[in-house]
Amino acid sequence: MTYTPESWPIGAALLNFTGVTASGEDRTGAGASAWRQTLREVRLAGFDHVDLTDSWVRPGDLDAAGRRELLAAARSYDLSFSDIAVTRKSVITPDESQARRNMDYTKRTIDAAADLEVPMVCLGLHDPLTPAQQEATWFWLAQGAEDEDSPANREKAAERFRDLGEYAAGRGVSLSLEMYEGTFLGTADSSVALVNAVGLPNVGLCPDIGNIVRLHREVEDWRTMLEKMLPHANYWQLKNYFRDYDPATGSYASSPAPLALGFINYREAIGMALEAGFEGPMCVEHYGGDGLTVTAMNRDYIRDILRAKLPEA
Repeated sequence: MTYTPESWPIGAALLNFTGVTASGEDRTGAGASAWRQTLREVRLAGFDHVDLTDSWVRPGDLDAAGRRELLAAARSYDLSFSDIAVTRKSVITPDESQARRNMDYTKRTIDAAADLEVPMVCLGLHDPLTPAQQEATWFWLAQGAEDEDSPANREKAAERFRDLGEYAAGRGVSLSLEMYEGTFLGTADSSVALVNAVGLPNVGLCPDIGNIVRLHREVEDWRTMLEKMLPHANYWQLKNYFRDYDPATGSYASSPAPLALGFINYREAIGMALEAGFEGPMCVEHYGGDGLTVTAMNRDYIRDILRAKLPEA
């Protein structure tokens, strides 16, 4: 599919909106009256696509009528869903019974994607936040759960993503595997190795290098990470961070930044992606403050870059 700078699907992440209503009700089961305000705000911020983050509403836990209601609510604001992001539901979490429940939930989410006319579901291997992460100013500053690095566990991840990929292919849905520290998707090399082990044409990578750049430690150069992952990318969550290193003390610092202002040069990164043949949906994310306003700025910045980088019609 060939997009123009104006038609490229750039979805607003819903990370900044809660999954609980003001009255304490689970938003997923609360119905359209609990969904419309968020969708209205996204539309008024200038978006035509929503990246349906399941920390806001869980499409996989909606019945057929609920999915129709969610789709109708989005359409009432001329919004489409560009992706469903399944968050912190690892299919290889150490508790095997929970891992199986996560597999079942992911398959229900893939079913929901087909019903909601969503082309992509993003998956990861990261687990729920630990108590220390929940208490930190920024959760990535505290130690999170990490995958057991063994050949058997790596093969389990590939097998389960392959199972999910085959299931998704039967419903016309693609999967994207999100880069995230402490997992088998935690480096560019391990991400490429895992997606190659899955070996399905509808399963690619989400090269979310912002998840790595924000870490308070030495990390691989962002250009090198993208060079390795972009040939396999089919969806992209974009966010940026200020990043600093003091060689005198060995200390690192990071904080969220608009795409244009942070450590990663996204004008160069998007150019690299286009040269690599990337044509998947994008998602703009931002933690802290008025995330929706910052992501709207990020969307406009991306469209300006696409106007400069894409060939003239």
